Amino acid sequence: MRDFLLEIGTEEIPARFLPGALVELADKAEALLAGERLGYSAVRTYGTPRRLVLFVTGIPEKQEALVQEVKGPPRQAAFDAAGQPTAAAVGFARSQGVDVGSLIFRGAGKTEYVFALKEEPGRPSPAVLAELCPRLITGLYFPRPMRWGDKELRFIRPIRWLTALYGDKVIDFNIDGLKSGRDSQGHRFLAAGAVPVKDPADYFKRLAAGFVIVDPAERRRIIWEQVERLAAAEKGLVRRDEELLDEVVNMVEYPTAFRGSFPEQYLDLPAAVLVTAMREYQRYFPVYGKNGRLLPRFIAVHNSTPEQTAAISAGNEQVLRARLADASFFYREDCSVPLASRVEGLKKVVFQEELGTMYDKTGRLGNLVKYLGSLLKVGPQDQKTLSRAAFLAKADLLTNMVYEFPELQGVMGREYALKDGESKAVAEALYEQYLPRFAGDVLPQTLPGRLLSIADKVDNLVGCFGMGLVPTGSQDPYALRRQALGICHIILDGGLPVSIADLIARAYREYGDRLKHGDHVVRDELLEFLHQRLRAVFGEQGIRPDVTEAVLAAGADDIHAARLRAEALQDFASKPSFEDVHTAYTRAANLSRGAPDTGPDPAYFTDPAEQKLYEIVTALRKETAPDLNKGDYRRVLQKLSGLRGPVDAFFDAVLVMDEDRTLRENRLALLRAAAELVRLVADLGKVTVHLQSRDEGK
Repeated sequence: MRDFLLEIGTEEIPARFLPGALVELADKAEALLAGERLGYSAVRTYGTPRRLVLFVTGIPEKQEALVQEVKGPPRQAAFDAAGQPTAAAVGFARSQGVDVGSLIFRGAGKTEYVFALKEEPGRPSPAVLAELCPRLITGLYFPRPMRWGDKELRFIRPIRWLTALYGDKVIDFNIDGLKSGRDSQGHRFLAAGAVPVKDPADYFKRLAAGFVIVDPAERRRIIWEQVERLAAAEKGLVRRDEELLDEVVNMVEYPTAFRGSFPEQYLDLPAAVLVTAMREYQRYFPVYGKNGRLLPRFIAVHNSTPEQTAAISAGNEQVLRARLADASFFYREDCSVPLASRVEGLKKVVFQEELGTMYDKTGRLGNLVKYLGSLLKVGPQDQKTLSRAAFLAKADLLTNMVYEFPELQGVMGREYALKDGESKAVAEALYEQYLPRFAGDVLPQTLPGRLLSIADKVDNLVGCFGMGLVPTGSQDPYALRRQALGICHIILDGGLPVSIADLIARAYREYGDRLKHGDHVVRDELLEFLHQRLRAVFGEQGIRPDVTEAVLAAGADDIHAARLRAEALQDFASKPSFEDVHTAYTRAANLSRGAPDTGPDPAYFTDPAEQKLYEIVTALRKETAPDLNKGDYRRVLQKLSGLRGPVDAFFDAVLVMDEDRTLRENRLALLRAAAELVRLVADLGKVTVHLQSRDEGK
C-alpha cells in the first residue's frame, strides 16, 4: 500500500470557487478509482488559492483482477453422456481463450449452462494513475472556465505546474504540453521557486516550510484564533461570520491577522454602512464592544508574515478611511433630500426593459398590498402603514449611498425614513421588503413587512414569467428561485391564509397588457415553480416526500393550510385508523378516477348499501366542514375513518360497473364524492403504506 498525491498548481483561484472545486475533485477521484478497480483507504482534498490537492491513502500496487463469467451453450449440448466435451464446448472454450477443462456449470432456470471464467490480471497502479490523472483534471467542472495562450485546456485558472507522486515514484503524464513532476511551489512571495517533494508524506512538511498551509481547516483555525485574540486585546469581540471566514480562508496561503482602526467620527454613520464597507468591500471583521456597539477598529488577514503587518495595516487603514469619507459625504447629501421627494425620480429608473419603470412598480406594489390587506382584514393603522411603505419602497434606490453600496437597499430606506419622521412601522417595512436575502436569513416579523415583501416578490415573479424569463438549469439571473422560496417561508412563518393563484392573477392584472404570456400560462407555471420550492421547505421541516406529494396533489393554493395538512397527515399516518381511511379512499378513488363530475342521484339507488354510503358521505361533509375551516385536519382524518365500513359494504353489495349506464355512472359519482371528501386533505393514493392486499369487490 502506498499513498498518492496530485497537486494542480494554478494562478490564484477566486475564493468562492475553491470549496466547490475541492468537493468535486474528491467525488470524481472516488468515481474514477472505483471504475479503475483501484482500492484505497481514504480520499482527502486540500486547497489554497494557488493549488488543488488530492491526497489518497492506501492504494495497492496493482489493480484488482477482473474476473468475468461468460455464458456458453447448454451443458447437454457441450458435453456428451460420457462427460466428454463436444465440438460446441471446444469451440466456445477456444473463442474465450480458455482451456476446455476450466469450463464450469451453472443453472439458469431449468437449464444448466457452461461458463468460461476469464481473469484479467490487474495492471500496476502507477500505469493506471498516469491514465487517470488527465481524465480527472480535464473532467472537473467550473462555472467560468478559461483558456489561455494557444492551449486547448479549459480550467478555472491557468495551470502552472503538476505534482504527481505514488509513494516516492513520479506519475508521469502530460496535459496540453505541461508535464507532471515531483516539484511543487512555495508561497509566491515568501518562498518563491520550486519545492521538491520526496513522497506524499513529505509534501505537507515541505509546503509548510515554504510558507504554505495547505489544509483549509488548519488555516481556518489559525485565522479565528488570531482574530479572537486581537479583538480581546481591543476589549472587544468579533461576531462569528462563517461566510466571511470561508472567503478569507480561501484567499490566503499563510494567514496573519492584524488590527486596524478608523476615525471615531465615522461611528456617527449607521452601523450597517460601516459593516458593509468593512465586510463586503474590504473583507474585514468588524469589532464590537461589550455593549454590542461598533468600535472604531477592524481585524483583517493578510497573506504574509507578521513582519509585514505594519505596512499592510497602514495601507488598509488608508483605503478604509477613504471609503468611509465617501460614505459620510453621501449620507449627509442623502439626508438633505426627503425620501418621499425621490419617488417622482423613479420614473427615470427602468425596472425591466419591457416592464416599465420603478415608478410603475411602485404603483403596482400599492395596489397589491391594498389587496393583501383587504384579504387578510388588517386594521386601518396597518393598512395605512402598508400604503405609505409601498409608496416609499423603492425611493432609496435613488440615494447616493445605495448607488455606492447596492447591498444597503432597504437598509438605507429604513434609516432615511426614520430621519424624515416616518413611523417606525413604515421604516421597518421598507427594510423587511427585501427579506430573506439569502438561505437561512431572517424573515420579516411585522405584518406590513411581510405583506410588502410578498407583494414585491410576486410582482417580480409574475413579470419575469410573463416575459418568458424563467430560470433554466443553474441559470437564474433574477434570483427567482430565492424569491419564490422567500414567499413560501414568509407565508408559513406568518401563518398567512393567502390564495397563491388569486395573488398571481391579481399581480398579472396589474401589468395590464405588458406581458407576453397569457394569465393561465403564467399562473400554472408559477404555481408549479412555487410547489417545487415548497417540496424543499417541507423536506427541511421533516415532512416525508410521499406525504408532501399527497398534499400537493390535492392542491396547495393555500400554502399555510397545505403545511397544516401535511403535518396532520404525517402524524395520522402512524395511527391504526389511518388504514381505514387509506383503504376507503383508494378503493373509491381508483375506480371513480375519470368519472363525470356530477353528484350522485339517490333516485337511482337500487341497494340499501348505496343509500347508506350516500348518507355517510353527506353527514361527514357537514360534520367536517367546521374542522376544515379551523384547520384541524387531524380531526378531519379521524372522522373520515368512518368511511371504511360503508365503502366495503358498498363494494360487497353492488356491481359498480353495471351494464346499465345510468346505474354505473351514478355509482361512480357516489364513489367520486367519497374520494373527494378525503381529497380535501390529501390524495392518499400517493402515501406509501404497507397494507394487506384486499379484494377490490365485484
